[in-house]
Amino acid sequence: MKQADNQMLIIFGASGDLTARKLIPAIFDLFKGGFLPDNYIILGASRSKLSDEDFRNRVLLESSYFDLGKEEKELISSFTNKLFYEPIKGYESDFTDLAKRIGQLDKDYQTDQNYIFYLSTPPRVYKGIAENLASVGLSGETTGWSRLIVEKPFGYSLETAQNLNKELLQYFNESQIYRIDHYLGKETVQNLLVTRFSNSIFEPLWNRNYIQHIEITNAEDIGVGSRGGYYDKSGALRDMFQNHLMQIVSLVAMEPPLEANAAEIRNEKVKALRSIRIMNDPEVIEKNTIRGQYVATEIAGEKIKGYRDEEGVDPESLTETYAAIKFYIDNWRWKDVPFYVRTAKRMPTKVTEIVVHFKPTPHNLFSGSNSDNKLIIRIQPNEGVMIKFGVKVPGQGFKVEQANLDFYYSQLTGTKVMQAYERLLLDAMQGDATLYARGDEVEAAWKFVDPILKHWHQNKDVRMYGYGAGVWGPEVANELIDGEISWRNPGPNLSDDPGYCLLC
Repeated sequence: MKQADNQMLIIFGASGDLTARKLIPAIFDLFKGGFLPDNYIILGASRSKLSDEDFRNRVLLESSYFDLGKEEKELISSFTNKLFYEPIKGYESDFTDLAKRIGQLDKDYQTDQNYIFYLSTPPRVYKGIAENLASVGLSGETTGWSRLIVEKPFGYSLETAQNLNKELLQYFNESQIYRIDHYLGKETVQNLLVTRFSNSIFEPLWNRNYIQHIEITNAEDIGVGSRGGYYDKSGALRDMFQNHLMQIVSLVAMEPPLEANAAEIRNEKVKALRSIRIMNDPEVIEKNTIRGQYVATEIAGEKIKGYRDEEGVDPESLTETYAAIKFYIDNWRWKDVPFYVRTAKRMPTKVTEIVVHFKPTPHNLFSGSNSDNKLIIRIQPNEGVMIKFGVKVPGQGFKVEQANLDFYYSQLTGTKVMQAYERLLLDAMQGDATLYARGDEVEAAWKFVDPILKHWHQNKDVRMYGYGAGVWGPEVANELIDGEISWRNPGPNLSDDPGYCLLC
């Protein structure tokens, strides 16, 4: 494995929840695993008036996200000494004092003027931070290197995403900007590339000649909780579809890259996203999209709030908590193969998976056979891969039933599977942008999603279907899928049969 350079991580918005909940635990695990360079420190920066000691207590020593009783005291002490904090007046104020602190820490801890700036802040202040970093000479790479990690949402629409790209590119080069999407850090998402391009049993079949359709499901069993105010301005299409799910679509649909490096892989992802047929006709959008909201219900004696009853949500809200879309990719490989993608809150279980449905045999020798061939790639939970194929039932005749051939990541004993933020932060340390979204990727995804959002929001006649919490969305969603088949409704275990319902 490539050894990362000596470096400093500067986290803007360091007093926020993400730093304590995800970033510091991920870096601590990297530290325990021996992945950090010899000279590595973290500097938190935000408007909160904290000292180095206050910051160390908040994100590590007194954090509820750690169980330090299990760790060696020397290990804890060594990691604690890597944490520092510098208060700032504001994200759009002068960074002279911050630059002085960075320079002094760099000199004291020999981080070789290599800096990663992590923007754990609202996107509206990205430009101000980038501009102020540039004004104090921290965006350049004359001596060491400088990288900028930005969190989603990357834009609220195509126009805002384009503007944000232009603003950041005034101060940082594209090669310096790392747009983080934690879904791409999941091992099973990365395994899509290996499954497709290193196995001769799959790649020759991965096209319109053998695949009937592809479906992708992202389901959460929780509601919006305390995020009602934010979610009501976003919705399922912006919150999950435009970023996470479009990234998965690009990995499923892309052509083989020339090499397994960041530039070539991202080039092919962009080509796949640009090939998606954009729906501008209102009739086409209405025929191929469904939106819904979860409504109040009772499950096992517990009353579950409807979306419009959640805190911070408009009582007359038309924000979708369920979105299902049918679309096509207009290129040689995928011509006329429908893709079905759905995402939702308040589903029966939490699950993300890809299902590749292969075409039936051209002539059915065995009447009444049940041999619908599927490849199921489970991203979470119970991560793994399963093939469904037909086998003969013992006895007379040729009765066919489905059998499973499966693999689970949990079977890889002795191998540590990194969490998403661990992998992504380590990649950024090493300068590997493969799992980070490029600016043109983001814009290509927005070009597909934007017309759908505009149609939904500008036309009062677009239907909003209700569905009870704990069911698989509106029944009308099955009408999206061609033929007599319906969505695969997965359970929490990869091998669960469709129809399994955790909450019913």
